[in-house]
Amino acid sequence: MYLSHNQLELHILPLSYENWFAMLEKPNSERPFFQAEGAQLHTGQVLARFCGIPLDEDEYYNHLFDLVHAEENGLSLISQDSLDKSIANQQFQSIQRLLDFNREQSLSINRFAAFLDGERLLVDSQHPLLHRKIREAITDTILLFVSKEADGMKSPEFRRVLVDLIKWSFNHLQEPIRNADPSIAMPKWLWYGDFNKSQQYFVYFLMKLGCDIVAFHPDGDDIFALVDPEKSMTFVHNYPEQKEPEPFPVEKRKRKATIAYRASREIETILNHEGSGLYKPWQLRDYTPTAVTLKTTYDELFIIAKEKAMFRPDFTVKNGEVKIPSLFSKIQGVSRNRKEYWDRLHSTVDLDNSLLINQFPFTAGVNSDFRFHYQNAIGLDGLPDPGKMMRAHYWRYTHLPAGLQKGIAHAIRSTCAHPGLKTVHNETWEQVKIYLFTHGMQIPEKFLQMLQKFDYSQDVPKFIFYNNELNGTMRRSDAALLLLLNQFGADILLYNPQGRNDIENFIEESFFDVHWLDDIVFDQEYKEPSVLKHALFRRFLKNIRGD
Repeated sequence: MYLSHNQLELHILPLSYENWFAMLEKPNSERPFFQAEGAQLHTGQVLARFCGIPLDEDEYYNHLFDLVHAEENGLSLISQDSLDKSIANQQFQSIQRLLDFNREQSLSINRFAAFLDGERLLVDSQHPLLHRKIREAITDTILLFVSKEADGMKSPEFRRVLVDLIKWSFNHLQEPIRNADPSIAMPKWLWYGDFNKSQQYFVYFLMKLGCDIVAFHPDGDDIFALVDPEKSMTFVHNYPEQKEPEPFPVEKRKRKATIAYRASREIETILNHEGSGLYKPWQLRDYTPTAVTLKTTYDELFIIAKEKAMFRPDFTVKNGEVKIPSLFSKIQGVSRNRKEYWDRLHSTVDLDNSLLINQFPFTAGVNSDFRFHYQNAIGLDGLPDPGKMMRAHYWRYTHLPAGLQKGIAHAIRSTCAHPGLKTVHNETWEQVKIYLFTHGMQIPEKFLQMLQKFDYSQDVPKFIFYNNELNGTMRRSDAALLLLLNQFGADILLYNPQGRNDIENFIEESFFDVHWLDDIVFDQEYKEPSVLKHALFRRFLKNIRGD
């Protein structure tokens, strides 16, 4: 016999890292805010988000395994991999009929929810309070969709989100909610890893229903960001590191960190924390590189080019992102002092992590049609999603370290977010983005090798292009690669001794500096440094590095 309450009122519990699990274990009647008098039943709800990963990775994944597999915890796993995507044909047809009817009648959200209930498209419960709460929760979820998405219930995405909500509700929620009693306990869920838009709305639906939800993402992505971007609504714990999520563990790991290992990691974290200015080799390998393109004079170019990234102006490391001050400059003409001109050019080419390109074009054409790949990679914000790109079958960088893959994916996303490529032949901006996305998937191997050697706090990769029009012609795909390298944080110096347009034909002038020198020289071959001078310079570099 259920008590005769008319309404279920939810209260998000104030939690801490020390008490969240103990609160999760408590029955609702022993939690703060519980009240079972009068017309309303008040219960406390556990909502917690864990972003990033602790120093002991093995212990983290073992903890996740225990949370889900210990029956006394009552937590059920939901994730991109575990959600059941099947749906009964009768349900699918009912959804389609209702959507067609809505297009004709423009139903209000409340009437639409009532039709969902009437078509038996909502899970049910034997508890009258929960039967009412299910309808309230789907109403709130549709209301959130309408407030966030253009065209609301007429949006093309509404059908997909609605189908997903209904199928996941019946496949995962129906059994636990049917016999649930909110005065004792509600279903408890653990969300793990990456997510898409539909999954964000599904978790919100579970939240509005009154379920307990704890969410974990090793890379720091937050499934509640859609509804609570400021992270003020629920308890949030940020672990010190961020890594790509591994598959949810199917068994416990057998490695155990020693006390000495943990102490060593803690000391490293203190000494090499973000913004400390002390970075051990490859400490930032899993951070996301972003470029800060410097505006310089011609003389400053060669001073800054020699500096490690962490000693350049505006270098910052924060929240899993490293901002790399980089150069993107074109040198038009030749200095009157030819010796100085060639000495500066040769000294830059001879620096560590430098690559000279003096044959054009330096990219291959692309015959594949990436339009559908681009559309499928679009995330919630309308830009290519790095996670979707890296999981796609066309992603050709799987042999690279995970951190570098993420950096390349974010660079592709950035070039699409701020396309510096000029349009051609009445091209739309969407077509420009598809073009940049396509060529982002085709980075030549010698450029990839340069990026792979890039330790983000250390020597910045320098790509030096010498274009004298005797060595071929730059084309648009070359410019697309230059924009990608620039977004990644690499230095780009383009020499054009005859002072003619090349990248100006393809890239907006605001994206790079132009330095005009004294003389215009035609048919100027690249002048190789003397063998003796080259050897002496290399020896000098080794001496100052202590090699």
